[in-house]
Amino acid sequence: MKKFFDEFKNFAMKGNVIDLAVGVIIGAAFQSIVNSLVNDIVSPVLGLFTKMDFSSLVLTVRGVPIKYGSFITAVINFIVMAFVVFLFVRLIGKIKQIGHTPKTADEKPLTKKCPYCMSEIPYEATRCPHCTSVF
Repeated sequence: MKKFFDEFKNFAMKGNVIDLAVGVIIGAAFQSIVNSLVNDIVSPVLGLFTKMDFSSLVLTVRGVPIKYGSFITAVINFIVMAFVVFLFVRLIGKIKQIGHTPKTADEKPLTKKCPYCMSEIPYEATRCPHCTSVF
């Protein structure tokens, strides 16, 4: 049983598990911000154009209320959340590129792969030093 708990401790303390936990916690906190944005800003603005509040849309079937307006609000929440996450990931990608010099088309690569043994060899080589293939 001790070995089982040691394995669990090693699993739980891995960096990617901790990162995932932090991401879920931040995501849950961020969800309340997006819900407020949709409920307090986006829905009223859409209500100006459509002359209705989505959350009040209800269909009653055999006495059972189906709140499809709440579903529409949830879909809008999802779209806004996905768009904000897309912008965030895009921003992080641009930040990662700062300081990296892009390769121009004029630069020759330093190495190439041998088509026979797939090892990396100098670009100017005509014979692979590993498998002695000529190409």
